[in-house]
Amino acid sequence: MSDPTPVISIRPVVLPAPERGADLHVRVSAPATGTGPLPVVVFSHGFGESMDGYAPLADHWAANGFAVVQPTHLDSRRLGLAPDDPRTPEIWRIRVADLGRILDHLDVLEAAVPGPTGRLDRDRIAAAGHSWGAQTVGTLLGARVLDSGGVPGEDLADPRVKAGVLLAAAGRGGDALTPFAAEHLPFMNPDFTGMTAPALVVAGDDDHSQLSVRGPDWWTDAYHLSPGRKSLLTLFGAHHSLGGVSGYGAAETTDESPERVALIRHLTTAYLHDALGVEPDSWKRECAALEGSPLGRLESKG
Repeated sequence: MSDPTPVISIRPVVLPAPERGADLHVRVSAPATGTGPLPVVVFSHGFGESMDGYAPLADHWAANGFAVVQPTHLDSRRLGLAPDDPRTPEIWRIRVADLGRILDHLDVLEAAVPGPTGRLDRDRIAAAGHSWGAQTVGTLLGARVLDSGGVPGEDLADPRVKAGVLLAAAGRGGDALTPFAAEHLPFMNPDFTGMTAPALVVAGDDDHSQLSVRGPDWWTDAYHLSPGRKSLLTLFGAHHSLGGVSGYGAAETTDESPERVALIRHLTTAYLHDALGVEPDSWKRECAALEGSPLGRLESKG
């Protein structure tokens, strides 16, 4: 991994979205120096978070050569959307549309970042997300939501996204869900058979969800039930925050571990470098370094 460079971050960049009911606010982070085209990582936050979260990941990716784009979705606590808002049942779709809107307006985001034009590489785009954000990204990679009859819904995959990183992605629905989740969260019924794009799935082996009747293996379904080239990083002892990826000192972190977060930062950076054809050897080096680690294990297929 090369030495990190200074990072600049611009917020908010506002993308008009009249049909959304609120304009889309976005943060863009990038290396402060350099002129070459930067591969792009669009990051979808977890429930209640915002474009200002996940600094441990966004800072590291930007310092290592990526332009990182973070929207604030409608479920963010800072927007205070009422539970009975008519948009609430469709937020999962609006989340996917938010990422598509970003990709449609990369020229606007590029213009907001100081430096020469042409800094964003439109041919090297990845998406990453945590928790609900991971499900959002999985949809961009080809996962579809099953209806009550088990029929796959609309295909919302975006071919512009070449690879993904799914951090604590919810598993399959149906009888794997608690009665509450099955009744109130019908979108939590993913079909991974169409998720063919390459992806790194990250799961904690001590992440017990209140939404599933299964154990921590539920968070590995995106790996086991999807085809194509996939990797699974299982973190030993990790809870849903995976050691604290959502922010430095985040209150919701129940398993604080700087070592675990450092591992995620380095492995995801190496994976993105490999998946986007930036520096393939870095992934091989990080995989080799993980062998025998007390922090976790890695497996791959495809």
